[in-house]
Amino acid sequence: MAAAGHSVGAHTWSHANLNSQKMTEQQAKDEIEKGFSAVKLALGAAPSPFFRFPQLQHGPAAMTYLGTRNVAIFSCDVDSFDFRAKDATQIINSVLTKLEKSGKGIILMHDFQRHTAEALPLLLRRLKAGGYKVVQMKAKAPLQTLAEYDDALVKDMKLPVASTRPVNNVVQTVTE
Repeated sequence: MAAAGHSVGAHTWSHANLNSQKMTEQQAKDEIEKGFSAVKLALGAAPSPFFRFPQLQHGPAAMTYLGTRNVAIFSCDVDSFDFRAKDATQIINSVLTKLEKSGKGIILMHDFQRHTAEALPLLLRRLKAGGYKVVQMKAKAPLQTLAEYDDALVKDMKLPVASTRPVNNVVQTVTE
């Protein structure tokens, strides 16, 4: 997605409800920061300073923390409930019906749903035909992840470091 020019933010490390009464402020911070570090690791570059709370549940402490990190918090105006849909048509109809009521808004969709992937091309065409515009949010600068979380993530996941990976069995030097 990033290679195609899209903005990529984060959504926590483990999709934990940060507003749960069982969640401490430190645990919420860890979820947020590990999430951003994981996205950085996956992208190979720092993510955008954009965040959405899992289950749209936010508490004042986590909101304040994100503010100290200058992270924009996103919610949604239209929930597609695509994870419950039986097919792409149901997703399209649900989104368009909800949008007609509000006239605009951020649409929540989940990229791990097959029906969502099937619905998206037609939904985008219908939105455009209906006069809607899809806009990209672009950050002025990427998020500076915290080194202690970056390092801990690599260590905990026991990922290979580029300098220690053997390449002789996958790289062949070609000479003419």
